[in-house]
This record gives sequence, structure tokens and C-alpha cells, in this order.
Amino acid sequence: MAVPLFDTRTPLAPLREQIAARVGAVMESGRFILGPEVAAFEEEWAAYLGVPHAIGVANGTDAITLALLALGVGPGDEVVVPSFTFYASAEAIPPTGATPVFCDVDPETFCATPDTVRAALTPRTKAVIVVHLFGNVAPVEAIEALGVPVVEDAAQAAGARAADGRRAGALGTVATFSFFPSKNLGAFGDAGAVTTADDGVAERVRMLRFHGSRDKSTFELVGQNSRLDAVQAAVLRVLLPHLDGWCEGRRAAAAHYEAAGLGAHAALPAPIGGCEPAWHLYVVRHPRGDELLERLVAAGVEARAYYRVPTHLQPAMRRWGEGAPLRGTEQAAREHVALPMSPVLDAAQAREVTTAAAP
Repeated sequence: MAVPLFDTRTPLAPLREQIAARVGAVMESGRFILGPEVAAFEEEWAAYLGVPHAIGVANGTDAITLALLALGVGPGDEVVVPSFTFYASAEAIPPTGATPVFCDVDPETFCATPDTVRAALTPRTKAVIVVHLFGNVAPVEAIEALGVPVVEDAAQAAGARAADGRRAGALGTVATFSFFPSKNLGAFGDAGAVTTADDGVAERVRMLRFHGSRDKSTFELVGQNSRLDAVQAAVLRVLLPHLDGWCEGRRAAAAHYEAAGLGAHAALPAPIGGCEPAWHLYVVRHPRGDELLERLVAAGVEARAYYRVPTHLQPAMRRWGEGAPLRGTEQAAREHVALPMSPVLDAAQAREVTTAAAP
């Protein structure tokens, strides 16, 4: 039987009537942009993360751009960002006028480290984007100790915790989330958020998402039109109480892989520094990643290689990244394979994937 890369339908099935009722209430209200539904989700998301401020925006890419602008990033500045990540992590930088500077990652964890970030810092560095890739939790505190504000790209880490119990999204100066439908907490369309404990940053993000205005009449900043709509907020409010349970299901799925003996055929992902990963994706390493991928696909397993061409070598980024000595990134790009992962992936499916992975 085929094993899907994602299973978003099964966890949502018991919630369909509740979701439909909440969306229907929004339709009856006629309040579709911002409004009380968005404000309620912002309050609930901030409380869940343990931060004072959550600001809903249109998507995760806008969230990064707005977070950088709120930190004062602009022309002449540099922003350090890992190359081994989804393209949007870097794509969000040029709209601020700043230059992306690519740093390496640890090929065993796929995340940036204090050493890889330090190697990319210059006097022009205004911020560092640290990506909690695949739901692991990067060492934000150690990186922020380098003296530069950290933007957590937590798009893949909703529900993850650091070793000290704090949640991803509450570790750096500011954090960003995507609620794309396949994420651990997924809306029914594009949606995102910015979170922070900094009152000034929060106020600037609120203005920037709404054309640089506080009141629709006076425009103090050149902002954007990037607002979370009420229908998506309504969906997210229904799903949020289930997020921790779904993340436990993902961790259970990872344990199923380990118990099935997958580690004999590929290097398994490991939590960084004792964190509790959310395992948005379960990504293993193999010296011949494409060969492993071919075996899995031939057996009906929906595996995938996400970042064979890392961001710094993508056509639009080569002017900033070509020639960068990113050996860890090159290794990670060559070796990684994403396996099926969901809150409901069971032991039998894990054994099926493991059997397919065997040479």
C-alpha cells in the first residue's frame, strides 16, 4: 500500500463540522479582514507560545519581510540566512533593500550553528534569520549571544519546544510563522504571523501590515497590504487546541521509524540540544540520497528531496551567494530525503517505509 508524504485529511476529519460552523459564523458577521476573529486568534496564539504579541499577516514570507522591516533593516544592511532552507527564507530579504548573506549549516542537524553564523557576520549585519528546519529547534540563544538580533523562521516548527521548555517562536527577538495548509498548524489557504516580546517591534509590524497606518487615515510608514483574513483565523482557532496532540503524534511516528530499524539504512534526524521537535518533515540522510529516494518511490513511498539545489545557488540568488564555501549545505543538499510524516503515521507504515529503504 502506498504511504503518502502527508496525511492532512485524517486529523481534520473529526473537526469538519466545527470548522464549518466557525466559518459560517464569520460569513454571517460580514467581518472578513482583521476584525474580532483575527484578534482572538492573535491572543490565543500569543498565549500558546508564551509571548506578549502575535500579529496575523497574509503568509509566512511576508511575515519575514515585515519582521525585518520592523527591526529597521534596510538598504546597506546585510541579513545572514542559511542556504539550506526553503527559498522564501532568503527571498524575504531583498524587498527590505538589504543583502542576503548565506551561512552554512550543520549537515547532521540541517540547522545553522553559532560557528556557521559567526563566519558570515560583518560590520553591516543587521539581523540573522535562524530557521527551525523540519521542526527541529535551532540554537537561537547561542546565536543571539553573538550580538545580532535573531529572527526565528519557525514556519516548520509550530509546536516544537527548546530544551528549557520555551516554544519555538518565543526564543529570538522576533519570530515568523507560516500556516500553509501542509504545516503542523495549517490554515485552509495562505496565512502567517509574527510574534515578539518587543512592544516597539510589534507596533511597527501592525502598522506595516496595513499600509503603514494605525488608523486608516494617517500613513506613517511605507508598508504593505498583508493582513490575515478572518476565515483563516477562524480555521486556525479550531485547530490550535489540537496542535500539541498532533505534535505528539509526529514524535510517536518518529519513534515508530526508529523501532522499525530505519537507522540501519539511513541516518535518522536527532533533536538538537534536548529539544522536543515538531517533526513537520522527517528527513533522513544517506550518502547516496538519490538512490535511496529511487528505492522508496519505486516501492510506493511518497518520499521527496526538497532542497537538492540550495538557496544560494538558485538563479535569483547567485549574485549574492555563488562561490560561498558552504560545504555543510552542499552535503545536506546531496544526502537528505524526506520520508512520510503525519500525526497519524502508524507502526505498520513505518515498517513499510523501512522495508522499502533497505538496499
